[in-house]
Amino acid sequence: MDDSSGPQSVSQRELPVVGNPRPERADARRNRLRVLEAAERLFAEHGVKNVSVDAIAAEAGVGKGTVFRRFGDRAGLSVALLDEREQELQAKILTGPPPLGPGAPAVDRVAAFLTAYLELLDRHVELFMDSENASDGARYRIGSYNLWHRHLSHLVEQARPELDADHTAHVLLAPLAADLHQSLRDRGFGLSRLQAGSEKIARALLTTSAASTGR
Repeated sequence: MDDSSGPQSVSQRELPVVGNPRPERADARRNRLRVLEAAERLFAEHGVKNVSVDAIAAEAGVGKGTVFRRFGDRAGLSVALLDEREQELQAKILTGPPPLGPGAPAVDRVAAFLTAYLELLDRHVELFMDSENASDGARYRIGSYNLWHRHLSHLVEQARPELDADHTAHVLLAPLAADLHQSLRDRGFGLSRLQAGSEKIARALLTTSAASTGR
């Protein structure tokens, strides 16, 4: 089914904002983003566990106390960085151009989401692993997981209304677990291969008619 009539699969009412951030002054937001961008650079270069708050503060050009007051510690900063990047992805889903945003067929939007999510996951896999494995079953209690699940459920309903959209959305998200992603990357799977494979699976699942399955 086609989603070209507008943002039917996702709306502000249906898709709550990740993190639900409080309004902040422009200068405070600039400083926060400077710290997050500095942390992102250092994490990518050295690994999350090898970067100190002192190093992040120096890279951002702010005092160590500023980082501690705003984020608490490195763990809090890591959570804030992941939340910021997930909010950016959500904004693209809600108001960005198609196919990730509204205005494209549901199948194309699912494929675009999987591609975009895998790119985000690949860039911050260490942060995702920490978040998803913080406790038993943590991945499925995270607000963002429920957010992505809701988004995919709506798209599945449009593309294949005869399917169990709730379950199918979980099936689509299952291969996006951070520990699996890291394991595949360690085995030599490139990001483009993972993205292409996920898209092919989604398209095969969501464009197969009920008649062809004998149901």
